[in-house]
Amino acid sequence: MHTDNVAILGTGNLGKSIAEGLLNNGQYQPENIYVTRRNTKSLQYLKDKGVQVTSDNAFAVKNSRFVMLCVQPAHLQSVLDEIKPYLDPEKHVLLSVIAGVTIDYIRDIVGDFAIVRSMPNTAIAVQQSMTCLAFNEKAALVEEQVKGIFNCVGETLVIEEELMAGATVLCSSGIAFNMRFIRAVTQGGIQLGLDAEDAQKIAVQVSKGASTLLTINKSHPEQEIDKVTTPEGCTITGLNEMEHQGLSSAVIKGLVGSHRRILDLKEQREKEAAL
Repeated sequence: MHTDNVAILGTGNLGKSIAEGLLNNGQYQPENIYVTRRNTKSLQYLKDKGVQVTSDNAFAVKNSRFVMLCVQPAHLQSVLDEIKPYLDPEKHVLLSVIAGVTIDYIRDIVGDFAIVRSMPNTAIAVQQSMTCLAFNEKAALVEEQVKGIFNCVGETLVIEEELMAGATVLCSSGIAFNMRFIRAVTQGGIQLGLDAEDAQKIAVQVSKGASTLLTINKSHPEQEIDKVTTPEGCTITGLNEMEHQGLSSAVIKGLVGSHRRILDLKEQREKEAAL
């Protein structure tokens, strides 16, 4: 059981998913979790579970060790300025889940703190997140504790910070990309005569099965594909048609486009900070 309090500042959809995941895992007591939002009405259900709900960021920070920054990028500097007087470099660890925000950007505002750049996804609410983590030198001292927080709600991978933009696309945006693929399979199933509920059930379970095969077998996707395809069979015919229509190319272009947007936002933020 974890006893260090966690404050989640800016509890929108991702922040709520994090709080729900920590609760559902059972490793955190509700009273050890603080969530903040200017309008706390949408957080009432968390309050009903015993979570500390407040609109006061300073109050949450003063009562926590780990401070998760989940605010909108445009609000980050004002929130950091707000909580800076209450931060203690010997106590607090700052965890950012904001796409495109670097460790140096946060350090330049608040000073020499343990800072972790993290990117989970909304599957954290069901304890199935893939969270990539990058640590500054001071935060390396609490690496295992930070991994412990996110391992409560999925898998973690520690990477160099320069890879974080790409990891954000795969981890965070990747949930939406996979959902869109499942939706497309569902729609195809409907066109083939299945009702919507059955088509989605099949699509979801097949996606889960494919992921589990790769996880357990530690194999390459093409190895698993080879087990399904036969010469002149329906599977290879379908795969070839999808590739002729640009499936792999479209996916890669989508990932690259998302990555480009993250870099554009980072550049824009740096220009605004320099003014």
